[in-house]
Amino acid sequence: MRLTKFTDLALRAVMRLAVSEQDGSATTREVAETMAVPYAHMAKVVTRLQHLGVVEARRGRGGGLALTDMGRRASVGWLVRMLEGEEEVVACEGDPPCPLRAACRLRGALRSAQEAFYRTLDPLTVADLVESPAGPVLVSLSAPRSD
Repeated sequence: MRLTKFTDLALRAVMRLAVSEQDGSATTREVAETMAVPYAHMAKVVTRLQHLGVVEARRGRGGGLALTDMGRRASVGWLVRMLEGEEEVVACEGDPPCPLRAACRLRGALRSAQEAFYRTLDPLTVADLVESPAGPVLVSLSAPRSD
């Protein structure tokens, strides 16, 4: 199974935010620059993470992004499900629909494989993802400063 670029960016963003308390609050722009992605893409990701209750954005002086308690404890499997949606691996009902769909065993096998993928991620939390060795690497990443 392959994750969408959107989900990949969201996972990288929450990992960065999980360690941001150690080196100060991060803005959407800083997270985008640190992860080497366009600001517009990261802004969309942050908005979706806010809707899910994973990220909180504070405006004004001393503002920035913060991972919520729920976001820190969130199951990676749950987060990926929320970001990827309920789409199946194959589009049997697409346009045109697959002529084998009534008797095909592949669709069920692929659905089982997809669920096994999610179940593997279910026990992991965002906090688990930033334990060593990933955490120190994330802390060492910093957005280019324009001084």
